[in-house]
This record gives sequence, C-alpha cells and structure tokens, in this order.
Amino acid sequence: MTQTQSPETSRSPELRLAQDALGGLRQELFHDAFAYRPLPRMDVESGPTRFLPARIRVYAGLLPHAVVAFAALIVFVLGMERYHGAIGPFGLLTAVVPAAIVLLTLLRPVLAFWASLGTTPFVGYLASYEAGWPWAANSLAAHLVVLVVVAARTRPRTAAWMWLVTAGYCFFAEMFLGIGVTSDSVPLLFVAALVLLTVTVFQVRRQATREVTAQQTVTLQEISRRTVLEERTTIARELHDVVAHHMSVVAIQAEAAPYRVQNPPPELEQAFLTIRENAVAALTELRRILGVVRAEDYEAPDAPQPTLGDLDTLVDNVREAGLDVEKTVTGAVRELPQGVELSAYRIVQEALSNVLRHAPGAAAKVEVSYVLGGLGLRIANGPARGLVKPSPGAGHGITGMRERVTMLGGQMTAGATEDGGYEVAAFVPVSREESREEPQS
Repeated sequence: MTQTQSPETSRSPELRLAQDALGGLRQELFHDAFAYRPLPRMDVESGPTRFLPARIRVYAGLLPHAVVAFAALIVFVLGMERYHGAIGPFGLLTAVVPAAIVLLTLLRPVLAFWASLGTTPFVGYLASYEAGWPWAANSLAAHLVVLVVVAARTRPRTAAWMWLVTAGYCFFAEMFLGIGVTSDSVPLLFVAALVLLTVTVFQVRRQATREVTAQQTVTLQEISRRTVLEERTTIARELHDVVAHHMSVVAIQAEAAPYRVQNPPPELEQAFLTIRENAVAALTELRRILGVVRAEDYEAPDAPQPTLGDLDTLVDNVREAGLDVEKTVTGAVRELPQGVELSAYRIVQEALSNVLRHAPGAAAKVEVSYVLGGLGLRIANGPARGLVKPSPGAGHGITGMRERVTMLGGQMTAGATEDGGYEVAAFVPVSREESREEPQS
C-alpha cells in the first residue's frame, strides 16, 4: 500500500522556514503599505505632561508631530547646505524630497520607508556623486529618521525587516550601482541597528506594561465580580433562613389553629388547611430555588440572625478591640423587615471592621435614622492615629455593602472626608406596610 504525502508535509524544513520569513516580510512591509494611518496625539494625562497647565496641555499632545517636523527641517537644511550660490530646480528637488518623505511618516509610515529607499539613488545622482554613495548627507539623515518613526509606529518585528531590507539595498547599491570611491552603508547600518534596537526595547517594554495593566484590570474586575457573587450568595442564604423561618411558623400556626377553636366550621378548617398547604408549597419551592446557592458544607445558623437591636453588642465588641465608637439613633424606632434589619446590621459591622483595619486609632460615629419611608445609616471615622499602620484594602467590603443596599432598592455613597477620614452613608427604602412602630411600654 502506498502512502501519499500532502504538499505541506513534503516540503523541507528549510523551504518552510524561507516561506515563513517571506510571509513575515510581506505582512509587515507590503501588506497595506499605502494605508492611511495618521499619527495620533500623545496622551497628556499621564507622564510629566499631566503637570502642565490645561491650556498648554492641549497643545502638548502635538509634541510628536513637532519633533518629526523639526527633523524634516534639519534634513532640508542638510540638503541645501551643499549649495553655496544659485540653486537650480534639481538642487532644490534633492533638498525637498527627503524632507517631504520624513513628513510622510506622519500619514503613511510604511510608504515613507519605501519612498526613502527608492529616492536615495536619484538624490545621490542629482547631488553629483557625493562621497558616501549612494547616500547623500540629507538622504542618509532622512532614512535614519524614517526608520526610527516607522519602527516606533509599528510592531517590533517591522524594525528587523526594515534593517534587513536596508542592508540588502546597501549591498545591491554597492555591487551594481557603485559609483563613488567610498560608501556610508556600513556606518548607516551600524547606527540604524543601535537606534532600531533601542526603539524596539522601548516598544517591547511599553507593550509589556500595557499587557500587565490590562491583566491587572481584568483581575480586579474578576475579583470585584466574584465578591459581588459571594455577597449575593450570602444574602440569598440569609434571606432563605429568614423567609424559611417565617413560612414554617405560618404552616405550623395554620395547622394548629383549628384545634384552638371549639367546633370550628368546615369552611374554617378548609381555609387553614389551604393556608398550610400553600405555605408548605411555597417553602418547598423557596428551598428548591435558593438551595442551589448553598455550599455543600454550609450549615444554617442555629441562633437567630442579627438585627438592629444587636447593634449595642456589636459596638461593645469593637470598643473592646480599641475603637472609640459613638452610636446615635434618631427617629421613631420601629420594627423593620428582617431582611432590611439584617443587611443594615451587616453594613454597620463591615464599616466598623474597615475602620479597625484601615484607620487604627480613629474615632467612629454610627448614626441610625428611622425616617419616613425608610432607614438611613451613616458610619464615619476620622483620620488614623497612633503607631499602628493601616492595613491595605482592595475595596471588596465596600463592594459587598453596596451590593446589599442595591438589592434592597436603596442608595449608598462611600468616600473620603475633608478631615482625612472616611464616610459610608446608605438609605434603604421601607414602605409603611412593611414596618410597624414598636409598642410603647
């Protein structure tokens, strides 16, 4: 049985390597060589330019364009320097063309590279065979500037291909177009190699910095997203415990209610039976839906979930930890939905924990406001004091608090204060039907 080989596998490794190399050359220097790619403005919001006044900073973005224009002026002056008297049209052309090619890098960088190579022998010819053939002084300077600008505006691999193409051109010019006795090709290639290597190193470093910054941004977003999901999971668990408890109480009371009444009518018994069946069905459905967010090793707490009535215990605990806390309650104290009270307690707990971690030695204030239509919270602290250094934080606690408030339909603000401290303020709406005033004793 004969085996056939595909053309790809039948090629020698040397041939494939040559084809890959030519493919890279075609991709970097031939593909879209005439593409219109204007040089963008420089970012003035980072680096030393961010310290400039706003009026000057607007024009600072054109600094790269000004540098290229100045280089074109230098090239033009070098072209005119060889003429000490009247200059003819061809002489003016030898000075203008290299300078115009330098300016072309602002719009079409790859085309400027090919134009620089293509016009070099004509400029050398019109320059009356200056020493250093085929490079006249201004065309040599223009080609170095073009190499630098194009390398800075393209990928690092393009710089290597431009140097190789320039080296091939120099060899061809000396072997087949050689007219002068001396040549500047070797010094040009040496200087171009150093310059392109420097530009490539800066480019690779800048690209690596961008990739690291992008990766850090993605990592922070993932951490923030995971924090939100974990907080939602915790909230769902707590709400499950709260709602499941109340639904269980409803089911038990509905089952026991007929036995509290002598000779209850059948309609009443059926009504309580229906209530119990609906409560059990709702509890089953609730457990089925919210059960997916429970971890396998999660156990429901035996003790009741904390409420705003437990804030005094929380304040005493943080005082024992060394935090000076002042608690203030304003408005008519009333019982709120258990989910609201639990979330409010957790917000105060997390805020005070942040004070302990990030502002050691600072004094804190906790304000709980029972207002018409909702509950207001404000936790503020002064600047850190003492010898203990603050612990760095990633803002995940703030993210969790904000998620709790958002899920309850409220609003929250968090930020530094003028005295160097920090303040967390939240408002959770509560309708009149959801809350009732505590009975007066």
